[in-house]
Amino acid sequence: MRGTRGPEPLRDEDPREVAGYVLTARIGEGGMGTVFLTRGRDDGLPVALKLIRREHAENEKFRRRFAREVEAARAVQGHHLVPVVDHDADAERPWLATRYVPGLPLDEALGEFGPLPLDCVLRLTACAARALSAVHAAGLVHRDVKPANLLLTAQGPWLLDFGIARGWARTESGEGTSALTTVGRMVGTPKYMSPEHALGRALTPASDVFTLGLVAAEAATGRHPYGEGGGLVVATRIAGTAHEPPDLSAHPEPLRRLLTATLAPRPEDRPAADEVASPCTPSHHSPDWLPRSVAAAVTAIHRSTHPPDPRTSPWR
Repeated sequence: MRGTRGPEPLRDEDPREVAGYVLTARIGEGGMGTVFLTRGRDDGLPVALKLIRREHAENEKFRRRFAREVEAARAVQGHHLVPVVDHDADAERPWLATRYVPGLPLDEALGEFGPLPLDCVLRLTACAARALSAVHAAGLVHRDVKPANLLLTAQGPWLLDFGIARGWARTESGEGTSALTTVGRMVGTPKYMSPEHALGRALTPASDVFTLGLVAAEAATGRHPYGEGGGLVVATRIAGTAHEPPDLSAHPEPLRRLLTATLAPRPEDRPAADEVASPCTPSHHSPDWLPRSVAAAVTAIHRSTHPPDPRTSPWR
């Protein structure tokens, strides 16, 4: 679900209310549906309500996918994961309400402001790894870790979108048993797949660790470690990484050492998500963890949904 630079006005065709939640603005739109800004019924705090598109609501396959997202989002709790407030996967138009976290998606930040400083990348990686550790502890593999699904906020990054998350099981050989494909196509984002995902093999949490490494590498340089090209072209390079690994020479230590570990071709050679978080020593609550330009953009988004208060502003 792609975000926008702050809320946008409701359109004529948009509903004004869903299950008692009064919708006040649009805050994102994607293939599955639209995300609206509303307020909690009891506390009045900002809430993001994702409403599935009407045409998808009539498609049983999409309904099952949305129900999986709701189930996964409810099952996972931890730092840097957006909590679920309410939901109804069986409604005429299914919906999911979560806490609204005002922030800037990483892909937009990189596109507008360029690569992030080393310390920022390490903190980003650590916090995202902590979020993934909670996902894996719940028995899930996220399967879509990418810049668009990491939201930069004053409190650190937040991991979004459990639309294609799946449970996994480990066999005696150590391989995951999650299904990876739908009929005729691969599930996921080709540019941000692990080698085993690109090859259509079963996934384990190690797949998310690999894709987190891709995100960290791109955040530091503004370039994908496997080069330019369309999604399938890049996915093909990733699939062949055992024979042609990416050039990480432009990445400084200690990031290069971390990337070498997370981008290991074999899943069993990669560290666990909690091990990735440990050496990065992030500052979870430091409001100055972002560069000034990015911080200013995040502040502007925050102020568009929260009344300005100099006593509580994250950047004063």
